[in-house]
Amino acid sequence: MTKLASALFAVALLLTSVASAQNTQDLPSAPSAVQPRFPGAPAQAPQKQTQSAPATTNAPEDSSPLKSLPQAQSSTPDASGATQKSSDEGQAEPKSTAPKPNEPGSLFPSMTADPAKTEDSLDLQRQGKSQDADETGEFRIGVEVDLVDQIFTAVDKHGHFIKDLQKADVRILDEGKPPIRIEAFESETGLPLRVGLLIDASNSIRDRFRFEQDAAVEFLHQVVRPKSDRAFVIGFDSISELTQDFTDDTDKLARGVRVLRPGGGTALHDAVFQACEKLAKSSVRGPSRRAIILVSDGDDNQSRHTREEAVDAALRADVIIYAISTNISDMDKKGDKVLMRYADATGGRVFSPLRLEEVSNAFAEIQDELRSQYVIAYKPQNFVQDGRYRAITIDVPDRKGKPGVKIRARKGYYAPKSKQ
Repeated sequence: MTKLASALFAVALLLTSVASAQNTQDLPSAPSAVQPRFPGAPAQAPQKQTQSAPATTNAPEDSSPLKSLPQAQSSTPDASGATQKSSDEGQAEPKSTAPKPNEPGSLFPSMTADPAKTEDSLDLQRQGKSQDADETGEFRIGVEVDLVDQIFTAVDKHGHFIKDLQKADVRILDEGKPPIRIEAFESETGLPLRVGLLIDASNSIRDRFRFEQDAAVEFLHQVVRPKSDRAFVIGFDSISELTQDFTDDTDKLARGVRVLRPGGGTALHDAVFQACEKLAKSSVRGPSRRAIILVSDGDDNQSRHTREEAVDAALRADVIIYAISTNISDMDKKGDKVLMRYADATGGRVFSPLRLEEVSNAFAEIQDELRSQYVIAYKPQNFVQDGRYRAITIDVPDRKGKPGVKIRARKGYYAPKSKQ
């Protein structure tokens, strides 16, 4: 009997609750309101559940469930003065905040997504990389461990550029041995340039400084192509000063040249060392050419770095150095020998204009050479990641009818050093 009485009592309570619910006004659902826990109780803002029993006291007379609804759901007049319908006429379907396929934050791709792109994205995620990562796929030593690229210029006995060489015409030796195979050989006339213009602003070149500035500005306007090439300007006397950072804006580069004023000693090797470090950090997709245009008399009396340390930095950064000597006297050629060392080691060239007006011609020849080069990529024999310097020799055996080909290229490179 006790169990039967308990069951009847529970049924009675259920019927009472159903009847009461039918007489209670339905409330609209809203993000900031919850349904009453029992008939007549006020709506409450969402809060964490607690173990305490629900309150059974009656709500104050001015406490209406409608006050807890968002203001946007109350009746408001529109622009025409008409009253909009309250949202309590029908519950709006909650807007989902879950990301849709192919939207940022989506955990699953659309079924129509490109499988190749999806796989590429997954590969990049596994490697901890982003598809919008910085440009790091440079075609140079150290990117592909055993792939070496060599940029060179070929000229005939009259100094004219040769632009029709084929892979079979070129012979290259790495540490005295031919490569295992040549991966690529191309005539590259449009490679992106990364150029550092270094101008000696010491007292020793004061008399011809203005003319050299004009020639340098003209060179930058001619050689730097927007959206492809980038250059920076460093002036140096007893210290080096970056007057314009990397840019393709030739007007900014020109201002970087114009602000230089001559005076002080000469820290040539420090300036070259700094420029090489800056070029080593530059990045571009695919093959590119890094070059320094050095306008100086070659004298140095202030540097902390030695000439050979600067040469070493150039080789590690894969930089070609072109020098325009400002010596207009045959009395002192010591400075020219310094410039020659920089050019020979890196595959560049020294220009020695005897008159000021010939400085512009020197800049023009550098421009032509930068657009008339070859690149050869090969896998060397006995390659070891030991950070050691490896010597390169490259030549073109006499071709029938075209003898006397001269090659300008760097003399060697540093192998990458294993991190293990």
